[in-house]
Amino acid sequence: MKTALVTGSSRGIGKAIAIALAKQGYDIVINYARSKTAADETAKEIEALGRRALVVKANVGDTTKIKAMFEIIRQEFGRLDLFINNAASGVQRPIMELEEKHWDWTMDINSKALLFCAQEAAALMEKNGGGSIISISSLGSIRYLKNYTAVGVSKAAVEALTRYLSVELASKNIVVNAVSGGAIDTEALKHFSNRNEILADARENTPAGRIVEIDDIVQTVLFLASPGAFMIRGQTIIVDGGRSLLV
Repeated sequence: MKTALVTGSSRGIGKAIAIALAKQGYDIVINYARSKTAADETAKEIEALGRRALVVKANVGDTTKIKAMFEIIRQEFGRLDLFINNAASGVQRPIMELEEKHWDWTMDINSKALLFCAQEAAALMEKNGGGSIISISSLGSIRYLKNYTAVGVSKAAVEALTRYLSVELASKNIVVNAVSGGAIDTEALKHFSNRNEILADARENTPAGRIVEIDDIVQTVLFLASPGAFMIRGQTIIVDGGRSLLV
């Protein structure tokens, strides 16, 4: 039975990915940092689909917690076929207001986590013939977004690391890619001071005629996790309805 770890899967995009994977037959490791109630609710929804759900609390910005989480996965499942690097956080402030603690917090959870989770995931995947690693990025990695410096740089690091992991893990039959989404009306977007402006721009200027929805990201992740994406390596797939093609 295939097993997938989705970090930050108690809500939002992570939860949607976890449930979609369960529908495809994966047992799911639900990782969360704060809301056990939300994580348990996700687990119930997955179990209602006839799949196994394991809830693990871990701040993925802490390598000690990462190692502990993967030890639990080893004990409970003994394998991992898919790792979705979704958990994200970050301080949104103008450059001149960023402090070292803001930078470190954002980079640890958004960037460092991918490297050290990928190391652990690869060790488990290799034992079962390979697997896939897929990260969730954002357009702030390649273009300016207001107050997004720390997060944008951390996501750029995720995309660069995706390329390096893709090459070095290829010999273990592990496929590594990322998905970068346009503006999506999620809980996370409520932390943006210019949320209304972002959504209005997406509605008015997206060639596809609507803003990106969570399911657009989910479907792209499912494709990248499928055998049909075997030859796609180290890429960041932009899912924004064409918005980034315009000035």
